[in-house]
Amino acid sequence: MLGNQTQIAEFILLGFGDIDNLQIFLFLTFLMIYLVTITGNILILVLVTFDKHFHTPMYFFLGTLSFLESCYSTNLLPRMLSDLWTGDRRISFSSCFTQWYLCASFLVTECCLLCAMSYDRYLAICKPLHYPTMMNTQTFIQLAAASWINGFTVFLVILIMMLIRLDFCGPNQIDHYFCDYFPLLKLSCNDTSLFPIMSFTVAALFSFFPFLLTLTSYVYIVAAILKIPSSTGRQKAFSTCSSHLLVVSIFYGTLIVVYMLPHSEAVRDMQKFFSLLYTTLPPLANPFIYSLRNKEVKNALKHNICQLIPREIPDPRPKLISALYGNTT
Repeated sequence: MLGNQTQIAEFILLGFGDIDNLQIFLFLTFLMIYLVTITGNILILVLVTFDKHFHTPMYFFLGTLSFLESCYSTNLLPRMLSDLWTGDRRISFSSCFTQWYLCASFLVTECCLLCAMSYDRYLAICKPLHYPTMMNTQTFIQLAAASWINGFTVFLVILIMMLIRLDFCGPNQIDHYFCDYFPLLKLSCNDTSLFPIMSFTVAALFSFFPFLLTLTSYVYIVAAILKIPSSTGRQKAFSTCSSHLLVVSIFYGTLIVVYMLPHSEAVRDMQKFFSLLYTTLPPLANPFIYSLRNKEVKNALKHNICQLIPREIPDPRPKLISALYGNTT
C-alpha cells in the first residue's frame, strides 16, 4: 500500500542526455537496428513454424529464442524511437514499471533459454547416440516452459514488493533511456537497502549460474570437437562454436557488469553503455549467429522465397483472343 506522500504520476527518461546534434543520427541508427532485428527474428520464427524440416528440438529452441528477442526488442526500441523523434520523454508510472518488468523477465528467460540450448548442443555433439531419447519434443517443451515461467515469476515477486513497499514522491527524472531497476530505486522516497541484495541474488541465480552451466557445456563441446579427425570439420565446428560463445559472453558479461557491480556515480555512464549492449546487440546478432549462418537455414529461406516469386508472368493475350474469337485453327 502506498504511503502518505504524494505519488508521482509519470517519469521523465533523460535518455542519452543533451543530444540535439545527434538526435536524427541516433533515431536512424536504432530504427535500422530494430527493423533488422525484427525481420531476422521473424524470418527464423516463420521458417521454424511452417517448414516441417525444422521441426526438431534444436530449431524449436531457435524459434523460441527468435520470438523472445522480437518481444524484447519491441518492449524497448519503439519507445526509444518515439522519444528521439518527438522529444517527449515522459512515461506514465504504470507504463514504466510494466516496461521494467517485461525487460527483466525477458532477460531471465533468455538466460535460462541459452542454458537449455547449450545443453541441447552438448547432448547432440557429446552424446549423439542418446540424443533422440534425451532431447525429444516433451523435453524441449519442459525446458522452454521452465525458462519462461522462471523469468516471469521471479520478477513478479520483486515487482509486487516494489509497488507495496516503495513510494515515489519526486524527483521523477530517470537517468536512463528506459525504465531500469537501479535508476528506479534511486527515485524512491523509502529505504531501498533490501532491493540491491535481492537483485544481486537474482542475478547470481539466473545469470551467473546459467552462464557457468553454458560455459561448461561448451567446454565439453570443444573437447569433443578436438577429437574430430577431419581438420575441415574441426575448423567449421570451431567457427560456429566461437560465434555462439562470443554472443553468449557479451550478453552475460554486460548483464553482470550492470547488475552485479557496485552502482557508483563513477561507473553510471559505463553501465548505461553496457545496458545498450545487452538490449540491442544479442537480439540483432542472434538470428545471424545461430540461424542465418546455417547452410540448411539459408537454403530453406532461398527455396521458400523463390516459391513466392513467380519466375515468369504468362502472357494473357492468347487466352483472351481465344475467348473472344474462338479457336481459328
